[in-house]
Amino acid sequence: MPLLSAAGHEITGLDSGLFSHANLGPAPAAARELRMDVRDVDESHLEGIDAVIHLAGISNDPLGDLNPESTYEINHRASVRLAEVAKAAGVERFLFASSCSLYGAGGEHEILDEDATFRPVTPYGRSKIMVEQDVAQLASDDFSPTYLRCATAYGMSPRLRADLVVNNLTGFALLDGEVLMKSDGTPWRPLVHIADISAAYLAILDAPRSLVHNEAFNVGRSSENYRVSEIAEMVRDNVPGSAIRYEDGAGPDKRCYRITCAKLEETLPAYQPVWTVETGIKELRDAYAEFGLTMEAFTGSDFLRIRRINHLIDKAQLDDTLRWKDGVQKAA
Repeated sequence: MPLLSAAGHEITGLDSGLFSHANLGPAPAAARELRMDVRDVDESHLEGIDAVIHLAGISNDPLGDLNPESTYEINHRASVRLAEVAKAAGVERFLFASSCSLYGAGGEHEILDEDATFRPVTPYGRSKIMVEQDVAQLASDDFSPTYLRCATAYGMSPRLRADLVVNNLTGFALLDGEVLMKSDGTPWRPLVHIADISAAYLAILDAPRSLVHNEAFNVGRSSENYRVSEIAEMVRDNVPGSAIRYEDGAGPDKRCYRITCAKLEETLPAYQPVWTVETGIKELRDAYAEFGLTMEAFTGSDFLRIRRINHLIDKAQLDDTLRWKDGVQKAA
């Protein structure tokens, strides 16, 4: 939001409020907001909107596995419906938050570009492919979609996610002195800072339509592909007094892929990502300390998506379709 505002855009947010209760540090700047489920959007909600940046959905692979049917309902069907409604409302640009998770079991030898074979291993990854394929059919002279296949995110933002690998390892290193590895560390991951992701959305939003119309882009830095074990080593080296520990039973992860971001670099050369994993680790380390992050908060339901959802279900505040139950305060 701050990046878009600084560039002169007027923002309307849309959020169901599942995670609006928890911030680390100052709360996000206020914006006009529609507090509703993305599944309920109609044309009236999009009147006067020039562009939709569609980020809403089940947010990662483990959470997608929790309820695969709801993952397809929200991440696939609701996303395609949102694009249909946006087109009908006269929205000109539609930027979809796809993911490199659609490459899935891409292997460790090949460097994957946007034409690589999809090998998803989760409902989350499969849902992203389905949206790209279906929304592509809606592209027209008046409706221009673009698909941003982001690498694994990291970095500090007010509404922290502790379930991302760099954020997670840095938190354990600082709070417990152990860089806690839950896999054997061999899989490859492309990484990208949340600020660089945001800058990519802005660059594509402002790009000439002919350059980005109905195109997919890997978003990250081609030089920022690492094995998880290498990430752990960087965390250890930048959090004094920490050591790497492998959790009992830590094994391989089917998700393993490396990407190139050359297409985005060549299409929009003015877009220059600036963060590296190492500088991101230092940012997180210092922010965690500054804002007084505790182990209780870090491992609780505030900043871990799947624990937050399970907590709301256990409290009978969400139903089995991940909708708020009648009468539940959405900021609960």
